[in-house]
Amino acid sequence: MNRGPSLASLRQPLRPAAPAGTVTAVLGPTNTGKTHLAVERLCGHASGMIGFPLRLLAREVYDKVCALKGAANVALITGEEKIVPPGARWFLCTVEAMPVEREVSFVAIDEGQVAADPERGHVFTDRLLHARGYAETMILGSETLRPLIRKLIPEAEIITRPRFSTLSYAGAKKLSRLPRRSAIVAFTAAEVYALAEMLRRQKGGAAVVMGSLSPRTRNAQVAMYQSGEVDYLVATDAIGMGLNMDIAHVAFASLGKFDGRRQRRLMLSEMAQIAGRAGRYQKDGTFGTVQLGTAEAASFTPEEIEGLQEHRFEALEQLVWRNTDLDFGSLPRLIAALDQRPSRPELQRGDDAIDMAVLKRLAGEPWVMERAPGPRGVSRLWNACGLPDYRKTGAEQHARLVARVFRHLSEPGGKLPETWIASELAHLDRMSGDVETLADRIAGARTWTYIAHRPDWLADAPLWAERTRAVEDRLSDALHTALTQRFVDRRTAVLLRDLKARGQDQRVEIDPDGAVAVEGEVIGTLDGFRFTADASARAGEQRLLLAAAERHLVRELARRAALLAAAADTEFRLDFTGPMPPRLLWNGARVASLRKGRDAMTPRIELDRALASLAPDDRRRIQVRLAAWFEASLARELGPLVRLGALHAALSPVARGLIVRLVETLGALPRSDLGDVVAALPRADRGALVAAGVRLGVVHVFVAGLLRPEATRWRLALWAVANDIAALPALPPPGRVSLPVDAAAPPGFIEAAGFWRIGDEAVRIDMVDRLARAIHGRRDGRAPFIPDPNWAASAGLSRDGLARLMRALGYRLQLVDGAAHFAWRGHRRPAPPPESAGEAGAPAASPFAILAGVSFGAGGTRADTTRKGR
Repeated sequence: MNRGPSLASLRQPLRPAAPAGTVTAVLGPTNTGKTHLAVERLCGHASGMIGFPLRLLAREVYDKVCALKGAANVALITGEEKIVPPGARWFLCTVEAMPVEREVSFVAIDEGQVAADPERGHVFTDRLLHARGYAETMILGSETLRPLIRKLIPEAEIITRPRFSTLSYAGAKKLSRLPRRSAIVAFTAAEVYALAEMLRRQKGGAAVVMGSLSPRTRNAQVAMYQSGEVDYLVATDAIGMGLNMDIAHVAFASLGKFDGRRQRRLMLSEMAQIAGRAGRYQKDGTFGTVQLGTAEAASFTPEEIEGLQEHRFEALEQLVWRNTDLDFGSLPRLIAALDQRPSRPELQRGDDAIDMAVLKRLAGEPWVMERAPGPRGVSRLWNACGLPDYRKTGAEQHARLVARVFRHLSEPGGKLPETWIASELAHLDRMSGDVETLADRIAGARTWTYIAHRPDWLADAPLWAERTRAVEDRLSDALHTALTQRFVDRRTAVLLRDLKARGQDQRVEIDPDGAVAVEGEVIGTLDGFRFTADASARAGEQRLLLAAAERHLVRELARRAALLAAAADTEFRLDFTGPMPPRLLWNGARVASLRKGRDAMTPRIELDRALASLAPDDRRRIQVRLAAWFEASLARELGPLVRLGALHAALSPVARGLIVRLVETLGALPRSDLGDVVAALPRADRGALVAAGVRLGVVHVFVAGLLRPEATRWRLALWAVANDIAALPALPPPGRVSLPVDAAAPPGFIEAAGFWRIGDEAVRIDMVDRLARAIHGRRDGRAPFIPDPNWAASAGLSRDGLARLMRALGYRLQLVDGAAHFAWRGHRRPAPPPESAGEAGAPAASPFAILAGVSFGAGGTRADTTRKGR
């Protein structure tokens, strides 16, 4: 029979054979250095053991002691992790996992006030009363323990340690007004997630700490906060147990919680444990509440505020106790021993913990009674009931898992089947899913990690310990990533930190594709001088992105300004696509646009608004460089027109007037608009104009060299700027000598493009002049003649269109023996071209309507049987 110490021997050391050592109770509020003192005392003894309330805290101190004593001399024992070198002398454990049978010089119990907790308190009470070092025992905890220690452990010396820093009340604050390095405490996972989401939107994100997270995930989240990657922490009351972080302010989202039985207000000591996380060592801290939306904030009473600031709390009256002197003779006797009540008023039997609740459920199963007939079977059942309910499924569902474990343990061989464990781990070893799903899988993995550290349950416990740890680690990393993705907007966090870091250089990178990153977070793209905020940014984030760009891109923009001022002509071009006005591009980036100037050939160059942040000298140099490029490009693309202007002073007034009008109209004028100007030109001026590229055509006076595609693009762009045209139709395709007339085109577009409108078609003016001269050479006075069949093809016109063109040139249609002939009307100048509306309404008997049925073939071959006279 395995029997622990009796109630009468509560004050006896753990091992009666060991020499009695001193017992010291170090009491005080948080931030008094109690744990640090215990670690120092541990390292000062030849051997020692500390029991912590959290696996995370045990691991943290284990790493510190390993650095001091060497990993070969230090052990870590928790429910889910056992690192016990053969020569280990210093043990860091969770309270539940302390190897109390081992004799050591020094023993310490951290956070002793947990002995009043209904769920775990009985374990802490047992360690407070029985766990002793043969040289020294130290109990760490709150001042609330003082009366009970005096009664239960009268030999203990009580030392009170004052808090190193001041804790003061800061009132209620809105979430958006919380200071940096704040921890916001809530008491449900839903509240934690909601607060973290709000902080992501307003502050760039928050780290999340909850008791349900694995230690690896909690470590990663805490590290993210400690490094300053985020300035806010959202947590449950799990942060109240020994987690040492750089917290300046603790804000309570509520002051009540569900304790497993009922919803209740926090006790003052619980408030103090949480609020005391604010301020570390000699750095003062504050606490308060957070105002959420329009809801009324939770508020402290004046008495609570005074108690928290002065560290005065109501003393504990009882500790939770459970009998450790167990009788494994049978299940009823074990349950009776566990149900035993303490005989001292300072102790109270707590409600059934999960292991006791599971035991009572399984005790009613006939097959369990059959498989636990004696002390060995009952002891094995009780050990199985000790399997923690990491998933918090409740006694009913957890009992099913424990029952399956016990069924296997009670079979011949007494080991869990490896196929079962492998299949369960395979089901858990999946990294997909949301935060809640991953957290649930981690809880499942922790269950198997605990099982894997029971060598009497497995045939190859070290193998399964390694495999379960690997699964838990992968899930923990995935959960940390999921939490970070969901609750941390790294870019906003970087930008907010950046706005506060005046005078400090931040790492700014600009990729070849223009992506701008501050401290590794992309904030937008820089195209030339134009910064565009990341399209995925929320509306409220745009201001931060623009402010960051304005701050960090000053040097880069100045550098680019210098490059632009010294750029070669090949790096610039004029962009005619899209809405007007045309844009001047430098290496494909917009830097300026053309605006209406003194005349069409001298537009004003207006720098883009993106260059407004440049220094005045940089803007002036850019303006000069762009003006020089534009002048050189104008001379290259519209050279004949530029050179024509240079002849202005050497010609007669008549010729000068003609040049002025040609320049104003960008190189093309109808002769009908000039009256007798051409006839009045002196012979010398005619020769000079022709030598300069001016063609004195039959219908137009124009500069033939300006009808090339690129020159046409430039002329149309300048025409649009001079006439305030908002948008241009598609430019004439290169090589086209005719095109359909677009009714939606701005007035004057066809003419500015160098075409002559003939009804609903337009012909390029040089082709009109060539055709007019060819027709003139074909006719013989007023005698009718047959048109050349190639004329329509060369002008890109239909037969109907050719007829309209010839009519516009002063010819009339006649049918001779069914063949189309034309005769000169005798006009001195060609008649204006007919409007398309007039042609559309031509009567059925009109010669133009008859053209569809006749041909222009040589010899007058009829295309139909209709015969008309002259």
